[in-house]
Amino acid sequence: MKKLITLISLSLFSLCVCAQEEKKTTVIQLPQWVQDIKLSGYGMLQYQAHDKPGAHDNSFNLRLARLSLEGRILNDFYWKMQMQINGNTSTLGSSPRLVDLFGEWQKYSFFKVKAGQFKRPFTFENPMHPITQGFMSYSQNVTKLAGFSDRTGEHASNGRDIGLQFQGDFLKNGSGRELLHYQVGVFNGEGINRKDADNRKDFIGGLWVMPVKGMRIGAFGWTGSSVINRETVVDGEKVTRGVRTGKNRYAISGEYCFDDWTIRSEYIHSQGYGANLAAGDKADGFYALCIAPIVKNKCHVKARYDVYRDRKEWGTARTNYEIGADYIFSKNLQINLEYARVNDKTLPDKHSYNLVDVELDFRF
Repeated sequence: MKKLITLISLSLFSLCVCAQEEKKTTVIQLPQWVQDIKLSGYGMLQYQAHDKPGAHDNSFNLRLARLSLEGRILNDFYWKMQMQINGNTSTLGSSPRLVDLFGEWQKYSFFKVKAGQFKRPFTFENPMHPITQGFMSYSQNVTKLAGFSDRTGEHASNGRDIGLQFQGDFLKNGSGRELLHYQVGVFNGEGINRKDADNRKDFIGGLWVMPVKGMRIGAFGWTGSSVINRETVVDGEKVTRGVRTGKNRYAISGEYCFDDWTIRSEYIHSQGYGANLAAGDKADGFYALCIAPIVKNKCHVKARYDVYRDRKEWGTARTNYEIGADYIFSKNLQINLEYARVNDKTLPDKHSYNLVDVELDFRF
């Protein structure tokens, strides 16, 4: 009897082993475009102090943090989504928000199509990464006239809008380097995360030549409108209404990057009233900068002359004379130090004051 039980047990065990060996293992194969998704981001930590007359201030600040996903579908289609978080979350302009969401068909280098929310194709500096841009902030004319803290009064949009853009490079030289670049787009004109408020679109375009490696010389144009909230008096009472304001702008730009040196300059002119009617309908700004290596790809010194005139008059000029340095510990970590002597003609008494900015930037 025991031998029979033992024989039956061994037979059942053998059947179980064979069944397990024959059982197929299910493997979930993700699509290649899902496997190719990349997660990245960066943070910018800041300490800033100034002795502006009557408003001295010094503070640590979480300048911004960004987290992005990007990838490709069928090789020809590139997409990106990016979120931004600032230290202050009390308003639309500085609260957590979506800054980028776009896709671009990139099959041909001479004709690419981008749709969604992304940087406006205006000036060289606007599309640049905040860290590699080189200074404690974008220049004043780009900030005021390219959709950051725009003089029109639209909400802070980091130089972005929602629309459709065509761009490309063409006319190769003997070494295969493209000599011309164009970009043209149509946008809502209201900044990020908003539909068109007046059914009128903004048209922005740019063209630049690249005569030698590292050099760009270009021109940009922008025409359109946006709706902003403006306080008016109706029957003796203050009323806030949406008012359409026009934008007609152009920029002339030049840049030369070589052997870890960067030289860049841009002039922007704007015509069209903003949120402050008293400022008039014309404004302009100009900057010129140089970033020079002390140790190539490791340590740099820098200087920038940066002026913005909110009424295109010298009596409204705010001029920054900036010098600074940076040290790059690795491609993912660097520290920046800057000093600026600020001359602001709009201040009532003393026009000049000092500003110090220290930033720790990291990427992942």
